Amino acid sequence: MIEVQNLHKSFGAVKAVEDVSFSARDGEITGLLGPNGAGKTTTLRMLYTLMKPERGRVLVDGRDAAADPLGVRRALGVLPDARGLYKRLTARENIEYFGRLHGLDEATLRRRCDALIAALDMAAIAGRRTEGFSQGERVKTAIARALVHDPKNLILDEPTNGLDVMATRAMREFLFGLRAEGRCVLFSSHIMQEVVALCDRVVVIAHGRVVADAAPQTLREQTGAASLEDAFVQIISRSETRAA
Repeated sequence: MIEVQNLHKSFGAVKAVEDVSFSARDGEITGLLGPNGAGKTTTLRMLYTLMKPERGRVLVDGRDAAADPLGVRRALGVLPDARGLYKRLTARENIEYFGRLHGLDEATLRRRCDALIAALDMAAIAGRRTEGFSQGERVKTAIARALVHDPKNLILDEPTNGLDVMATRAMREFLFGLRAEGRCVLFSSHIMQEVVALCDRVVVIAHGRVVADAAPQTLREQTGAASLEDAFVQIISRSETRAA
């Protein structure tokens, strides 16, 4: 479980995140939405300890990210917005490298790599260098790398961005499998179709604040909108009116 409590972060005079609080629960896929510049990426970076908040706390399975950043990193699997694969390494070597960084012994590492390569249908690319990979192949490798240490909690930033229809469907099924295992999945996306298909709950951030936190159907009912996209537009418009 990931708990965010009253996060604040500024860059000079710009308040990027201002009093953000929400929870992402085990056995659920929680969507994190927001327009560009809303503070979503800054929030995610504080969650996986890349940035420190000025105030507030991040708790991952009860661990305080400020007091125990290494413990939090071990409990998290992160797919960042910049995938950052090592192009001269094969897909398997990329996964193994991160497993060794997490301290896995060789037997466990081999077992985890084999399981992830099978689960993500990567057998045909596991021995290839990642330079020249398609977007879908890069995302699969990056997700396997994020999961190699078997974390209970996952933060996935735009995991389906740039994927074709078949790769997107396969990714959905994989994420449903993670949810069925009882993992906590925090999923950020701009693609409303994916949010509707995947997310049990949606947290909307605008102007550095949480402006909505509910199930997709509840957000539609609250706004009277026909679709989640229409509901999102209404929520953002209302927040801009209040901020003006």
